[in-house]
Amino acid sequence: MTPLRVVVALCLIAPFVAMLWVSSYARVEPKFAGMPFFYWYQMLWVVVSTGLTMVAYRLFQRDQRARAKSARAASARKEGGDL
Repeated sequence: MTPLRVVVALCLIAPFVAMLWVSSYARVEPKFAGMPFFYWYQMLWVVVSTGLTMVAYRLFQRDQRARAKSARAASARKEGGDL
């Protein structure tokens, strides 16, 4: 597993950990615009999750392109060596 894929995995896992750790946000204070922390924290994670998913997708695409380029180069070297 490449370091880039580890970052992708962390970007995708972070929202799950944040939402499943209920005791970290199961409270009323601090309020934001009159809304208890419990609710606005979860809504904030909707936005954060979207951003993290977008980052993970872009990083994964970059990793896929790098792997494809590497595979093409290895194939070209192999074909060149057989001649």
